[in-house]
Amino acid sequence: MMRLLFIVIGYIFGLFQTGYFYGKLTHVDLTKEGSGNTGATNALRVMGLKHALVIFFFDALKAFLPVFAARMLFRGQPTEYVMAAYAAVGVILGNDFPFFLKFKGGKGVAATAGWVLAMDWRIFLIGITIFFAIAFATRYVSVASITIAFVTVGLHALFALTGLITIPSPEIIEFFIVIPLISLLLIVRHGGNIKRLLNGTENRFGKKKEEKAEDQKP
Repeated sequence: MMRLLFIVIGYIFGLFQTGYFYGKLTHVDLTKEGSGNTGATNALRVMGLKHALVIFFFDALKAFLPVFAARMLFRGQPTEYVMAAYAAVGVILGNDFPFFLKFKGGKGVAATAGWVLAMDWRIFLIGITIFFAIAFATRYVSVASITIAFVTVGLHALFALTGLITIPSPEIIEFFIVIPLISLLLIVRHGGNIKRLLNGTENRFGKKKEEKAEDQKP
């Protein structure tokens, strides 16, 4: 029951669609512009860098808060990271599938950054470095985003197995069932990007193609 509660709490936080509400304040409806996605990538193409950074920050913050709160509530207990992981699941679900937007939200990149930071700042720093390295090397945000989904799972596994984060048995088994599910959501939300990468039609950032946003709907 406690696990379900944290999923619900996380979902409520995830419902704060920064791109949608911030867009309304600036008279831009991201659900009707560009790809129709409410995330920072679409905001970057439609609204510009400054606005995209604001949206990224608050999308990350909304994920950080419930996950960090779960860790603090269960601090030092065997279920500390497990409960935090369930909160992360809820946030990503709320971010990606908000009921009031017909279950069409963002893709969870900023929210992923937020919950990873709440889990462990070292994993966050490694992950964000890898993300930007891949993004600038390939000029595909989608490639960096998809890669980081795998990197996130791998780094959590490495830290847990080496004792850099403490997750006792049997909780560690549950933890490594939940964490891959969160990353899987990130990959699923990039299904359209994966198809375009495979057929060579995915747009690189830095190219102005207003009629074809890189972040098109699946």
